[in-house]
Amino acid sequence: MDWQKGEESQNVEVDQGGGGGGGRGFGGGRMGIGGLIILALLGWIFFKNPLALLNQGGGQPNTYAPTSQPAQVDPQQMEFVRRVLGSTEKTWSDIFAGMGRTYTDPKLDLFSGGVNTACGAASTAVGPFYCPGDQKIYLDLNFFRELETRFHSSGDFARAYVIAHEVGHHVQNQLGIFAKTSQMQRQGARMEGADGLSVRQELQADCFAGVWANRTQQRLQWLQPGDVESALNAASQIGDDTLQREARGTVVPDSFTHGTSEQRVKWFKVGLQGGDIQQCNTFNGPV
Repeated sequence: MDWQKGEESQNVEVDQGGGGGGGRGFGGGRMGIGGLIILALLGWIFFKNPLALLNQGGGQPNTYAPTSQPAQVDPQQMEFVRRVLGSTEKTWSDIFAGMGRTYTDPKLDLFSGGVNTACGAASTAVGPFYCPGDQKIYLDLNFFRELETRFHSSGDFARAYVIAHEVGHHVQNQLGIFAKTSQMQRQGARMEGADGLSVRQELQADCFAGVWANRTQQRLQWLQPGDVESALNAASQIGDDTLQREARGTVVPDSFTHGTSEQRVKWFKVGLQGGDIQQCNTFNGPV
């Protein structure tokens, strides 16, 4: 992937430890249903247990991320993140303009160990996530090493897919999909499970990542042989069924939050092949 062709974003921040988004934590034992919904969303972003946010140290909920420390970012890693994020800004701005809408760029916060956000305190264990409360993407670059070592997904485009997926959640927020999902839940729709709202929301973010890949390739012609395969492999490695089978030897569809490996690959391909967000309606019909 010739990622140097990407437009360079000015919306990447390096967390200096102890602060981050500076929002309210989830501590205190008096969390409302809105906080629980956002907490679940954080855990759903990349297959992590959302309860880890409530138990980051000593078994007690934390208002502040206890292991937060200044992030050390290699200059080349920083440029990579800036250019991938910049490519999403250009692509989604163009798509929104075509719909007669204005796209607001998200911020991307690079942190190490832990971070405070408008959605509460989070540790590296949560993985990359998007917080709708402050419209920021949070990423510990150590996850890229985990992507390669644990999930056997190497390559720049696999890493770019991770960022594009999180941007996909920001797009959902901009389009009002988060609000609609919360409303559907209040009306009794189930979040977890193979047919739940969480799976549908995550698969749509995969589809949006595919739309980004399609449109950006048309503009930049930056993909090289093997790049698409690396992103598809990444999507496959983080399916609920694959992760559950790896962790416990069995698959429990009722606890799915992101979709199967097959579904994640399928919806990324839908976006990649068509480049049309209208084809990414995962909330209508079977997924």
